[in-house]
Amino acid sequence: MTVARVILRPKRAQPFFARHPWVFAGAIERVEGAFTDGDEVDLITHGDTFVARGLINDRSKIRVRLFSWNEGQSLDRAFFRSRLEAAIRLRYQMLNLDVPDGGCRLVASEGDGLSGCTVDRYGQWLVLQLTSLGLANRREMIAELLVELLQPKGIYLRTERGIGQLEGLELHDGPLWGEVPPADLIIVENGLQYRINLPEGQKTGTYLDQRENRAAVAKLAHGRTMLDAFCYSGGFSLNAAKAGATQIEAVDSSEAALKLAVDNAHLNHFENISFVKADVFVHLEKLVNEGRKFGVVVLDPPKFARSKNAIDEALRGYRRLQSFGVRLLEPDGVLVTCCCSGLITPMMLEEVLAQVAVSERRNVQILERRGAAADHPIAVTCPESGYLKCLIARVG
Repeated sequence: MTVARVILRPKRAQPFFARHPWVFAGAIERVEGAFTDGDEVDLITHGDTFVARGLINDRSKIRVRLFSWNEGQSLDRAFFRSRLEAAIRLRYQMLNLDVPDGGCRLVASEGDGLSGCTVDRYGQWLVLQLTSLGLANRREMIAELLVELLQPKGIYLRTERGIGQLEGLELHDGPLWGEVPPADLIIVENGLQYRINLPEGQKTGTYLDQRENRAAVAKLAHGRTMLDAFCYSGGFSLNAAKAGATQIEAVDSSEAALKLAVDNAHLNHFENISFVKADVFVHLEKLVNEGRKFGVVVLDPPKFARSKNAIDEALRGYRRLQSFGVRLLEPDGVLVTCCCSGLITPMMLEEVLAQVAVSERRNVQILERRGAAADHPIAVTCPESGYLKCLIARVG
């Protein structure tokens, strides 16, 4: 098969030989040959050496997404089946996540060598999210492969906010294959039941990436009071209640999220969780002014930085949150501070916490540096795939 050739500018090939999958427009000198957005192309050095094969999109900032570093490798059905099989083996054979009523991430985009493709499983339903035009054009094939490999009851397509403009594609949420997921879909995680709203829930339905962090925090919550800020569907609260937390206050600004959290608390028969609908920053400041104290404070905000221009403002937001968190902790309390902004590095988050420790005159010790659950692997050649940070700290 003859494919177009994307020629790199001089001295721009090293990151791609090192298997980073994103080729931005600034690295490209020219394209030789005809192509249509979504087609296979070969990436070639300025000195005419093959680097990798990928899918091109002239309308995206990521001009080429790379998938294979084997010259002549066709990005065909067999190729994508092999990548999907490898991703499923990790979850089912190594991580033992093949639990009928459980939930897990089956494909983690760059983490599984499938840039722009995310697949989550909730019980017997799959949710497919495609953030690249090349894979969106192949969605029927991907769905067919998932059916062959997993035999789900249905596959639901979810889109990411703003992706249409970023990639120049038109996708709409809705059933892609099989049965429509039920409105009362329930999964089990860490021995707890969660009601999942696949069409409307955050991300692909819920935050699967925090599964192991919720369990880790719960171990420190026994016999303590807890504040769960940005609680969404109550994941940290439910795990803490199960572990023996005495009283929990869960706060979120979203009425829909709190309704889901209340439903989940009732589903698991917990009566020691109170739910508050409020702007979280305003509510934390109110609690500080009232002199309230907690044994554990969890801060799990939404993404603050969506572009490099937003980093400084995001860091100010994390600092303000952490300051509130430290002030609300009793001596030897536990602060859990999370960040899902990929542009904020672990070092940045720790530097902010160090600044807060000095300004609040509290001794802070990091007990654990954590990330996303193991079914969200990080590609070592694409550090951006390690987006989630979670610090668990003791505040003296």
